[in-house]
Amino acid sequence: MPVLADKKIDCLGLFCPMPIVKTRAALQHMAAGEILEVTSDDPGSEADMKSWSARTGNDLLEMERNGAVFRFFVRKTR
Repeated sequence: MPVLADKKIDCLGLFCPMPIVKTRAALQHMAAGEILEVTSDDPGSEADMKSWSARTGNDLLEMERNGAVFRFFVRKTR
């Protein structure tokens, strides 16, 4: 079953650290348990999102890659 996002943000064309900065800002306006979908074409965003999720305790539920574009699904934990 596909993950359904409560909110989506587009970070295409943005480079480190902006996708993480925008992800953090978007999650601040979301309730615990809600899911954010982030689209990014920054080659470093995969490693950034993994380490940021681990550091903040938010759940990186799924990650997809289609060519140069990544889609991340992050669940806010608190």
